[in-house]
Amino acid sequence: MFTVLISIILVLAVLLILVILGQNSKGGAGAAFGGSASQIMGVTRTGNVLEKATWILAVAIMALALVSSAFYSSSQPNQFSSPNTETAKQQGAAPAFGGTESQLPASGGASGDTTPSK
Repeated sequence: MFTVLISIILVLAVLLILVILGQNSKGGAGAAFGGSASQIMGVTRTGNVLEKATWILAVAIMALALVSSAFYSSSQPNQFSSPNTETAKQQGAAPAFGGTESQLPASGGASGDTTPSK
């Protein structure tokens, strides 16, 4: 069902793009280049139909997007998945705190003497 809804949304989105491209401009930068001449010839009725179609398609896409979220099912229980996290889980890696070996370097000089120097 989710795939069907997404397919319908894609078809409606393409139709919305075509309807928007088919609309006449209402002034703005296009009017400076002669775009206002089309309003004199009386194409305002087609503009109303295209404007209504734009709103209907936009609302339909929004509604279908909300409905499709109800049918979406994730294949993983956790949304976040990383190869590093999966490798760490498999290896059972845990930080070593307070073991028998000290992680700090030995104090002393370069000769390896561990007695404090005076």
